[in-house]
Amino acid sequence: MRDNLSKVFRADPANPGGVSTFRLSLLRLVFFGTFLFVGTNAWKEIFTHSGPWDPLHGVAFSFWAAYSTLMILGLRYPLKLVPLLLLQCFYKLVWLVVVAYPLWSTSQLRGSPAGGLATIFVIAVAVDLVVVPWPYALRSYVLKNATD
Repeated sequence: MRDNLSKVFRADPANPGGVSTFRLSLLRLVFFGTFLFVGTNAWKEIFTHSGPWDPLHGVAFSFWAAYSTLMILGLRYPLKLVPLLLLQCFYKLVWLVVVAYPLWSTSQLRGSPAGGLATIFVIAVAVDLVVVPWPYALRSYVLKNATD
């Protein structure tokens, strides 16, 4: 069983970046899911909002709308758009540490508006950690020469 699972995620020299076909499919699925779920909510809010925006909420919804729309490009270029998944993982981790953890540590998270979001963010971070092709990401975005 474990050997079969490792074959699914094994690098494939025939694919771009040596990433397995299965992982490329998972990347595309995450890009599409993010576009669908984040984009639906963000664009719906933008199109149905009435009156002046609170500046911070306006920035947040504008960011999510643009971010989710860029996710469509990940369907065509999954490896080139891995930095969007890194951003997604990082901002959700920051939110979990800065917002959710203090509420959780004082037993105020459960039942709060942040409680449901914390659950979604934990799941999303776990998915990102599994789906991102880390050897490729490190090689391409962290260890790469600045002159390349």
